[in-house]
Amino acid sequence: MSDPLASLRGRIGALALAASRDMRPLAASGTAAFRAKFERDVDQDGILPPAERARRAEAARKLYFAKLALKSAKARARNKKPPLRVNGRGGGATTNGGRSDDGTTNPSQ
Repeated sequence: MSDPLASLRGRIGALALAASRDMRPLAASGTAAFRAKFERDVDQDGILPPAERARRAEAARKLYFAKLALKSAKARARNKKPPLRVNGRGGGATTNGGRSDDGTTNPSQ
């Protein structure tokens, strides 16, 4: 769908659904499938004991989310705006009404 509002419409629909019923049963099958993917990834042949498969799947899931967090942090750093100038020097906006850090008025303003 190329409609630029499609994402917003979908979000509105999901929120309306969440507001009208308990989402846990609806999300349970998706959550189970997501977790099962990690079990399949760590034991493609199905030969590991269940406890070891579960341990490795949990480690793989933590690895997945750690990589996701790193990717997110890099994106935030890339999109970070420079901070405002606090003392008004340098032509930037001030956040303290033109006063210096010690509370005195800055004579250059």
